[in-house]
Amino acid sequence: MSFHTPTLAAALALTITVFAPFTPAQQTTKDGVRMENAVNRPDRPYRPAGSSDPRDAGPHVARGFGKVQRRLVYVALPGGSAGGQFSSEQNGVGIVVLDADRNFEFVKRIPTWNVPASMSPEEVSGIAASPTTNMIYLATRGRLAAFDLASDKKVWEQTYDGTCCERPEVTPDGKTLVVGSDLKDFWYIINAQDGALKGKIQAPKSNFAHNMALSADGNTVFMAPNGVTMTVGDVPSMKATKTITFSDHVRPFVINHDATRVYANLNNLLGFEIADVKTGQVIKRVEAPAEMWKPQWADVKQRFFGHGCPSHGIALTPDESELWVVDNINYGVLVYDNTGEWPTLKMTFPTTASADWITMGLNGQYAFLSSADVVDVKTKKIVGQMKDEYGKPMHSEKLLEMSFANGKLVRTVSQFGEGIPSAVQTRLSARQK
Repeated sequence: MSFHTPTLAAALALTITVFAPFTPAQQTTKDGVRMENAVNRPDRPYRPAGSSDPRDAGPHVARGFGKVQRRLVYVALPGGSAGGQFSSEQNGVGIVVLDADRNFEFVKRIPTWNVPASMSPEEVSGIAASPTTNMIYLATRGRLAAFDLASDKKVWEQTYDGTCCERPEVTPDGKTLVVGSDLKDFWYIINAQDGALKGKIQAPKSNFAHNMALSADGNTVFMAPNGVTMTVGDVPSMKATKTITFSDHVRPFVINHDATRVYANLNNLLGFEIADVKTGQVIKRVEAPAEMWKPQWADVKQRFFGHGCPSHGIALTPDESELWVVDNINYGVLVYDNTGEWPTLKMTFPTTASADWITMGLNGQYAFLSSADVVDVKTKKIVGQMKDEYGKPMHSEKLLEMSFANGKLVRTVSQFGEGIPSAVQTRLSARQK
């Protein structure tokens, strides 16, 4: 007996088609969580998943090379020790970069000069930067150098005639540096792009060149000696135009937004004198209350840090509403209201150490003190400290806050706390409304 077995092809032909009802696709979030679970409830807390890719943090983050916009503080080291409270060498040599948006945390150290251990490093005597050249400039009492802010590499270095350098400032167009000589009686005029010497402004009545200020338009330079007579010069013509004589040796000073007034710290004064630039005369002497300093300063047995004078540090807020003055008798800062005819003392606040310099940051948000303190200008509270990679406070007088976009410098400040025309105009316009 034989049996018939269907072929495989026939079996496959006997298929049954089954129609299933339509089922929509499961709804999920973009990272795969079912929508019914992507709800924050007390019994099941929820928040969207984090990412390990920093590029997911938003449009302010660049693709591949970090943040598009960064606010950084560049601190030059060693940057000031004449106050005597701290060693100028305790933080080493270089430029330490801090992140202003992240509680001033350490970012990196940029090498500047190699110094053998058997020698003391050159102290940085001035700092400036330019968005036009994308360079930062460091002066020491021996040389001037420019560093590219895109690569952190040195672009050029000059010693000139061997009597360089003090306190550089760069003109707004980024073409010219004005730089003091090393305690001589002239100031250099230098090509900011390549370091070539253009000429000098001779200031025979202002020997021992030290501090300076440059007007907002870059045309007028104020050249102060370690002496009583300041020389005012014209940058384009490289000629001295007038002098201003103060009652004692000039220490740090600042000018207002239109370069019509000079506010100067002096030896033997907790306060400042004000000079009218047009007349070349001192028009006001502003002293702190006598009980705050005169008995102490008169007692020669007492020692105070701060470059051998009661005030070594002065700055205007960008809108000139306030004038800040270092108090090296009581180790703090005096804040003067500057909205009236004359500045009037309105408050003081303490610093964590002797402060010998004040640099106002971008938009006048922070003040950076050489006591290493970062101060909120509005509240007068210390909100941070500038520290190196080892956590040690940096007591440098030479620093700048700078803003970058896509690795390019777009804004910076002056090492001197000068009034800014646009900020002053904004304040005055608001008052008139």
